[in-house]
Amino acid sequence: MIVKSAEFICSNTQVSKLPPPTKPEYAFIGRSNVGKSSLINMLTAKKGLAKTSQTPGKTQLINHFLINDDWFLVDLPGYGYARISKSKKEDWNKFIRFYLDKRESLQCVLVLIDSRLEPQKIDLEFCNWLGEKGLPFVIVFTKADKQSSVKTDQNVAQFKKALTKTFDEMPQYFITSSENKLGRDEVLGFIDEVNSRFEGIDANNQNFPFNED
Repeated sequence: MIVKSAEFICSNTQVSKLPPPTKPEYAFIGRSNVGKSSLINMLTAKKGLAKTSQTPGKTQLINHFLINDDWFLVDLPGYGYARISKSKKEDWNKFIRFYLDKRESLQCVLVLIDSRLEPQKIDLEFCNWLGEKGLPFVIVFTKADKQSSVKTDQNVAQFKKALTKTFDEMPQYFITSSENKLGRDEVLGFIDEVNSRFEGIDANNQNFPFNED
């Protein structure tokens, strides 16, 4: 896939105010400080599209970016950042999970995992929740340039072993680096393939049974 255009559309805290679900969407989510904004900027080849920060947990909204006027890249708030109030964290969790579970046009969740770390409980729990909900997801290992390929492969193998305790098989995964564009073609190629199977959704048939206010 060649990314010809990448445009910020909106930030939101209410699913009912998101763009009509008429285009395929791909949600990017991971632990705070996993390198999500840098990855989004690398994939879209548009520096500064997603705002990077040294402060974990900065993304607190659902951000929609329209790519090639054809599909949405959705930047979701990171999970696992402790320095926010418990009530706000619960609100975010409720909001994010509702979006993931109910958004009709969501094609896949891209779960970002720091390739430098051994399997983290919070990442495994989130993957298990997606599995329980029957939501399609893939794993995107980030920051592969920060260590040797041998170490990355070891950590990927450990994560695979941990995840297959609750899954029959490891979901599809990609190894990426925002610094040297490792994995860019593979991730975009995957999205392009899924887009080719998207049949479209009637925006007038949206149903939001959840009281968000």
